[in-house]
Amino acid sequence: MGIFTKLFGASKRDVNIKVFSKLAFLEVDMHNHLLPAIDDGSQSVEQSLKLMCGLHDLGFKKFICTPHIMEGVHPNTRESIAHAHHELHRCLEESNLDVDTVAAAEHMIDEGLVKMITNDRLCVMPGGYVLIEMSYLAESNALFKTIYDIQMLGYKPILAHPERYNYYHHNFDMYKKIKDAGCLLQLNLLSISRYYGTEVKVAALTMIKSGMYDFVGTDLHHGKHLAALEEVVAKYPVRELLSTCPIRNASLVDEIDNGRSHYNAIG
Repeated sequence: MGIFTKLFGASKRDVNIKVFSKLAFLEVDMHNHLLPAIDDGSQSVEQSLKLMCGLHDLGFKKFICTPHIMEGVHPNTRESIAHAHHELHRCLEESNLDVDTVAAAEHMIDEGLVKMITNDRLCVMPGGYVLIEMSYLAESNALFKTIYDIQMLGYKPILAHPERYNYYHHNFDMYKKIKDAGCLLQLNLLSISRYYGTEVKVAALTMIKSGMYDFVGTDLHHGKHLAALEEVVAKYPVRELLSTCPIRNASLVDEIDNGRSHYNAIG
């Protein structure tokens, strides 16, 4: 009996018709915390498979797994991420879940990231993208230097969930400055609801209307996120809502399929 059958029974669990495959147009979830026991996301391979099954029901077929790299909190490296990805991939091969995964990371802008840039040890997505984030508490003074330094290595920075940085909510021009610096922007799908609060929702919808987002991710950590995401997909016409933005998720499909992650030493 395969792992998939052990976890979910002889047949796939019932899926609410209101959410089934509604996110298939995105094709790739490029920001999530599905790698097991490596950060504050999934804590086991079994949990990872359950979460991936739920996301697969929503329409995702490919996943770029992006665990945190955060000095002193989640001190991950290419090697630790590769190990977790290997464990997940091994169990996926024993399951009936038809998905593809690659590993990268979500890099916190801190002193650890400075070292990684200096040594060219970033965990890079297929296509040469590098996902970065800041603290929710305070803006990083190193943001624009980090964007520049990543570009000097030949990579393309993506700022994760800019709508969640409350210190920009009353300084909307900062989002334009970040874009003008050549940094792409990634929306958390849950932000279009009130999951993170009303101000985050307002910021997200304003940025969507302005066509500012380049990528969309789930930022999924656990079952609560999955349940909330299913509610969002049932309630909101996500595809129509995002039609104002040049969303690039689908462009990652060929990068993953053709193994063009030569930027990345992660297995």
